[in-house]
Amino acid sequence: MVYLTDLHTEVSVATQVNMLEAKNQLSKLVKKAAHGEEVVIASNGVPMVRLTPVKPRGRARKPGAWSKLPAPAPDWDAPAFNRQIADELTGKRTP
Repeated sequence: MVYLTDLHTEVSVATQVNMLEAKNQLSKLVKKAAHGEEVVIASNGVPMVRLTPVKPRGRARKPGAWSKLPAPAPDWDAPAFNRQIADELTGKRTP
């Protein structure tokens, strides 16, 4: 809802509905929120949640983005290297 307070100023007022009304009119409330209207769902007159539209995703993901990464080192999964990582994570010193 939009109310005109004077000739040049608009004040937006949220639509507040109680749980039962929201349950019965969910699709209508979702459409209102999707069109930019603020919709608040209340329990016993106390506001609990606000419906907001989901923002569209950014650009589409392209397959193969990781294909340009350098190849792993031949010893990336060697037991000695794994032990060194484990020691560093646990705070132990490797001799």
